[in-house]
Amino acid sequence: MNYIQIFLSESGIHLRDQTGKQANLSNQNWDVFINQTNLFQTCQGILESQGSTDAAPFKALAPIDHQEIWAAGVTYLRSKVARMEESKESGGDTFYDKVYSAERPEIFYKGNKLRSVGPGGHVRIRKDSQWNVPEPELTLFINSAGVLAGYSIGNDMSSRDIEGENPLYLPQAKVYDGAAGLGPCLLITEKPLDPSTEIAIWIKRGGQQVFEGSTHISQMKRSHQELVDYLTMELSFPVGAYLMTGTCIVPDPPFTLQSGDHIFIQIEPIGILENIVQ
Repeated sequence: MNYIQIFLSESGIHLRDQTGKQANLSNQNWDVFINQTNLFQTCQGILESQGSTDAAPFKALAPIDHQEIWAAGVTYLRSKVARMEESKESGGDTFYDKVYSAERPEIFYKGNKLRSVGPGGHVRIRKDSQWNVPEPELTLFINSAGVLAGYSIGNDMSSRDIEGENPLYLPQAKVYDGAAGLGPCLLITEKPLDPSTEIAIWIKRGGQQVFEGSTHISQMKRSHQELVDYLTMELSFPVGAYLMTGTCIVPDPPFTLQSGDHIFIQIEPIGILENIVQ
């Protein structure tokens, strides 16, 4: 599959294709650049004319400027079961059971550049929560025209005890400073990602692996286009938006994140998003 990774760094925009050819663009505005029509062809032309295999190294930032981050929930069966289990005592389990099979998906606001962190950045767990987990998610980039134009990796940090206490507490469980990991790049492709694409996560604590899991995006109940259509139905995004698509990799209780944990989420050919828990 032909693809191009678009990285954002303090020195500008960096392009890299599947052959390792790279190009650095220091005079481009991120919001304008990623919302171009025919973005793949534009980047391909830049790499053909300016690309090199010996470009200088750079530190990748979260691939976001003025984009919003949204998220879809209960898109995998495992997520439905987990959300029902955590909210059973409050009586909220029926909500998650119904939304899994409903025509309308669950979609909620997750954050923006201020609330997100990039590769190597520190995600946070809430001080008023005792049960916190990462949620590894394929993340869609929807451009200003409302078109699915690329992919990234999302880490949807969640306070499961807060959202389980009452479904109305979901925004507090999901939206806070450092609650969204994003990166390491924006991936654009000639064709949609293959359904066999794997999402993998592993967590290390004190150098030892304490959790791992994997799945394939084919396990998602809803299509990517369906989620895009619902998000953009009554919302406009002048500079585009990111949409996390849900997870089915949910650590079983009593697992909870601790300060200092290293979270690794891998989706190829996007790459690996590493975050450190603060």
